[in-house]
Amino acid sequence: MAETQRILVTRRWPGAVEQALSERFDTVFNGPDDPMDAAALADALRNFDAVLPTVSDRLPAALFEGGGLRAKILGNFGVGYNHIDVAAAKASGIVVTNTPGVLTDCTADIAMSLLLSISRRTGEGERQVRAGEWTGWRPTHMIGTKVTGKTLGIIGFGRIGKAMAKRCHFGFDMDVVFYNRSKVDPAEAARYGARQLATVDEVLAIADFVSLHCPGGGENRHLIDARRLKIMKPGVYLINTARGDVVDETALIEALEAGTIRGAGLDVFEAEPVVPERLRALDNVVLLPHLGSATEETRTAMGMKVVDNITAFFEGREPPDRVA
Repeated sequence: MAETQRILVTRRWPGAVEQALSERFDTVFNGPDDPMDAAALADALRNFDAVLPTVSDRLPAALFEGGGLRAKILGNFGVGYNHIDVAAAKASGIVVTNTPGVLTDCTADIAMSLLLSISRRTGEGERQVRAGEWTGWRPTHMIGTKVTGKTLGIIGFGRIGKAMAKRCHFGFDMDVVFYNRSKVDPAEAARYGARQLATVDEVLAIADFVSLHCPGGGENRHLIDARRLKIMKPGVYLINTARGDVVDETALIEALEAGTIRGAGLDVFEAEPVVPERLRALDNVVLLPHLGSATEETRTAMGMKVVDNITAFFEGREPPDRVA
């Protein structure tokens, strides 16, 4: 049965995954690997049995309107799915799945990399060396901030938040506090050297580094806004590997320009791939092109999860990672 299903993959995926899809389904790939616009995505929903989107594909409610939908499942490549109007998909009878678990370590590694890079000014230093502007070692050159022994505040204590806490506490002897919407067993938190605080504001008020690991969209949109940026310590660093819309980007730029916070390490942005010129002009930020899960092992594992989800669905079984 699965071989007859017509599948659209909206971007190029790792070769091993594309091969698996080709073997199981009538699969169409996006050869040029260019982002698909709204019209193309709306057309895909009406001409394919499954559409396999990524974070770069916006699927708002309007795309599901007007009837004539052929798609029965959206096999999302990624754990986050705030780029999909899940309620609209569900109302249209379309199942939505994601790929949790397999990108935990690599995303935590990128968060750790950003934390170290911004605190030790490695981005600035690397640019200076490449530009031929380094004049040699001196005691006051490019002074950064010590990481070991500082306080890390985590917003969102899911898989990735826990992995980040583990790295920081056991690797850098950091005191870890966190906010999580639901109560975490203190014994579970202690496994990662962490303790839970009651509110986001309490975490922000005492942290030397704040790392975001919560879902995007909904009530988390602009969770870190101008008010909360002012709550943070003047010397704090903000790390975001979650979703760009969790941070009010304009407020962040103003805080960085004014020195309200010391620096930021960002792997995600509000209007990807657009990054504001004011943000790109700042030296006290490290900017990455959404590399959280960008390892061969992880991206392949993510793709194989999608294969498993849509295979299960078309064979009449419950998809392992169904979100709607």
